Amino acid sequence: MKTEMKKESVRRCAMTVTGVIGSGFSVGMFNASAFGMDPFQVFAHGIWMHLPIGFGTFYMLLNLAMLVGVFLTDRSKIGLGTFLNIFLLGYMVDFSTWIWNRPLFTDLLVIRAALLVLGVLLLCASSSLYFVGDLGVSTYDAVALCISERKKWKFFIVRVTCDLLAAVTGFALGAVLGIGTLVSAFGMGPLITFFNVHLSGPLRYGRADRV
Repeated sequence: MKTEMKKESVRRCAMTVTGVIGSGFSVGMFNASAFGMDPFQVFAHGIWMHLPIGFGTFYMLLNLAMLVGVFLTDRSKIGLGTFLNIFLLGYMVDFSTWIWNRPLFTDLLVIRAALLVLGVLLLCASSSLYFVGDLGVSTYDAVALCISERKKWKFFIVRVTCDLLAAVTGFALGAVLGIGTLVSAFGMGPLITFFNVHLSGPLRYGRADRV
């Protein structure tokens, strides 16, 4: 029994760490595609554009501020994944953007389109991994999860609504919207649900019908 619990703990930690790292890399792919960032990044960049600090540092401060709201609403959403998102993800975005933002990847339209598609899929799969790993989620992801659970509304509907509000707010502050923003805004909720059932659920539980 203890061995099984230890294996599950290791599995959940691995899912959480992989999910956060994958999320950071996916945002770099969004940036390099130049087709628009995911909605929360549009929101974050809209604010960051008006501040004289690096994005990684700003992203950490923004999430720390949002963490207070999550703490007061549902402390169960706070864990390893939350703090990895706060202290690591912004710097992973910077690193990934540096990797992908090269002429080899950004000059050809077909490669930019591929980066967009892969970025959306990687972001949704990564989000699903640390959702189902259940060791805490990002402060932004916690918003949709808390509303969905409290109101008994379908997650993908709540997620789409939150993404649209974030994108519109970021755009109003000066950030650029693109087709990638719209694709992720309308597609992330359903795609995360898909990966919950067909990827993350089986990885954690061994059966797709457990999520």
